[in-house]
Amino acid sequence: METGFRKWIIVVTIITSTIIELIDTTIVNVSINTMSGNLGASLEDTAWVITSYAIANVIIIPMTSFLAEKIGRKQYYIGSIILFTVASALCGFSHNLWELVAFRFFQGIGGGALLSTSQSILFETFPAKERGTASGIFSLGIIIGPSIGPVLGGYIVDNLSWQWIFYVNIPIGLAAAVLSYIYLRPSTRSRDGRSVDWFGIFLLAIGVGSLQVVLERGETDDWFSATYITVLTVVSTVFLAVLVWWELRVKYPVINLRVLKSTTLSISAIMTFVLGFGLFSAVFVFPLYAQRIIGYSAFQTGIMLLPGTLMAAMISPFLGKILQSGVRPQYLIILGFGMSAIFGYLMSGSNLESGSANFFIPLLFRGVGAALLIVPLTALAVSELKPADIPQGAALNNMMRQMGGSFGIALINTYIAHRAAANRTSLLTHVTSTDPVTHERIQTGINHFMSEGASYMQAIRQALGALEATVVRQTYLLSYMDAFLLLAIMNAACILLVMITIKKKTGRKPAVKMTLSDH
Repeated sequence: METGFRKWIIVVTIITSTIIELIDTTIVNVSINTMSGNLGASLEDTAWVITSYAIANVIIIPMTSFLAEKIGRKQYYIGSIILFTVASALCGFSHNLWELVAFRFFQGIGGGALLSTSQSILFETFPAKERGTASGIFSLGIIIGPSIGPVLGGYIVDNLSWQWIFYVNIPIGLAAAVLSYIYLRPSTRSRDGRSVDWFGIFLLAIGVGSLQVVLERGETDDWFSATYITVLTVVSTVFLAVLVWWELRVKYPVINLRVLKSTTLSISAIMTFVLGFGLFSAVFVFPLYAQRIIGYSAFQTGIMLLPGTLMAAMISPFLGKILQSGVRPQYLIILGFGMSAIFGYLMSGSNLESGSANFFIPLLFRGVGAALLIVPLTALAVSELKPADIPQGAALNNMMRQMGGSFGIALINTYIAHRAAANRTSLLTHVTSTDPVTHERIQTGINHFMSEGASYMQAIRQALGALEATVVRQTYLLSYMDAFLLLAIMNAACILLVMITIKKKTGRKPAVKMTLSDH
């Protein structure tokens, strides 16, 4: 536990490290086209720059508690910052795509370690009665990072070279490492003679890594029509099943799955998975809609996300105080899922004429809803764990959020593709040569293009091309609206799950209240 100036220097350092790690989960998305051209690679191959980072993140996050204990939390944390920073520099210096993919993997290893270790350090920095505040502060990074990534990435791509997406991490990482070295308390390595669970590490890396590749690349390669997707699905299923069996059997596991005996942590993990699904899917779908349908730039899209993000950042610390006052986390979680459902419902009613004024209120609901979910779920997940189990519980909870995001993007992407096929078929039933409106539109197009100097046959082809473009635009508009509605339904359904936990708790003597004020 820290006090005064030292305490708040640690807080600023931790939050900054969390933000730069999560910024890098989304900042690259807006620069894929530029990278592809500069590196002479296809868009499909360049997407591995995103995939490799996500794979590394999900592999390392559940191992952070084990590694911090073995190496010493301070040493492990500073080492992770340095690895993240050096890998960022090497990403910028890369001369070809596969160099960049490899360095992004190492950047993800360093970055993923920062997430859970940061949360554990914050919980140790604050007294037990203020862990609600610690959760509120930690949530700032989770909310701000993914949201400002596209803004920062869009600005850099528009005004600098793509390499600066990675170079901006260097001064921040160096400052964080120096401050951590000066202000974090020394931590000792575990010297109890525990053996390293190498087999568990192997199973985790192969199982989770394979699953992440399937989720990241499945839609691009048409899922099980690609042999390697089928093979990796089988590999991930077998290895993860063996991992669960092994970790429950071995004396000193790399992931202590026994902490999931806590019903509170287990239910929180499920809801955190859904939170990750909605949080990352919304940040994925909205930019696609805004840029492809409305015609906004990456930077303009990012700016639209900012008000909701800033609102979430403003209320997060107060939510921590509310939890400390004894308000049960479930009530805030219900409100959060409700506001997230409203965001999806309002966005599902958008059209081709919608603009920033139409998006302002829904995006505010999204930002505030995210804060109302992240802060209580972060607090709720570890609220009934023993102090020694908190790092492992936090790591598992963070992994569930990242996995939820990966599942969310993969499934929403697939859902959009399937809905696009269905919506196109539906639209084309009305676009026929016998339809008066279609005939009039084509004739108007022919007249327009002939007035600009095209021959009659050229004008016909151009008019049909314009009609096809309209159909495609309408098709994807409807598909994105379907995706927003799906997010609304999923969030609304989670309210029922939370209500079950309230019923369970009120049906028992409140020996352990589900707030952090008990610790």
